[in-house]
Amino acid sequence: MTAITRFIRENALRPGDRLPAESVLTRELHVSRTVVREALRSLAALRLVDLGAGKRPTVAQLDDETMAMMMAHGVITDQIGVQHIFDARRTIEGRTVALASLRRTDAEAREILTHARAMEQDFDEPSLVMEHDIAFHLAIARASRNPVFALVVGAFRGVMRETWPIGWRSRVRDEDRRAVVRLHVELAEAIAAGDPRMAVDLMNRHFDDSTKALLIAGLI
Repeated sequence: MTAITRFIRENALRPGDRLPAESVLTRELHVSRTVVREALRSLAALRLVDLGAGKRPTVAQLDDETMAMMMAHGVITDQIGVQHIFDARRTIEGRTVALASLRRTDAEAREILTHARAMEQDFDEPSLVMEHDIAFHLAIARASRNPVFALVVGAFRGVMRETWPIGWRSRVRDEDRRAVVRLHVELAEAIAAGDPRMAVDLMNRHFDDSTKALLIAGLI
């Protein structure tokens, strides 16, 4: 695998670029075709290359699936706790929301606000509120203009889908649930206004509230 990734780097290949045929890689890397095939399968499993039947492999566009599986596996096997995830999210998303407030385009600001308002509109359908909430946080991460943040926040989606319904149910009053939703709208408005200080303060309040809800539920 290392030899192929080095080949990609040394030849300045980019996402979508095709790698040479197996016979060429075998010759270039001085290994057997079996070794090349196994290496390509391993890289495909890591989503670093794309393999298509009858087609030469291509360099893959980065996505968050591999990291998401690692996060989920860590939680399932008790190597990572929900509290660890929330600590990491709070640190990362405090930064992403500040950067998004400074760097977002008008279209991105509208998208973030649209997701927040959709949470209000679909309030009686918790599953929809959850999906809007996740999309809201991903949109902020993308608007930060840091692809690493977007990958990491995206990798949290699986854990978010496990913990979100628990946090929602632990807020037994609609008044408390609506307050959480309203906080998302205010946060979106702060981003649209280009106010990083307010946005960070609201994001911190959001995580304080979410942590409290999960504590009540006994999840952390």
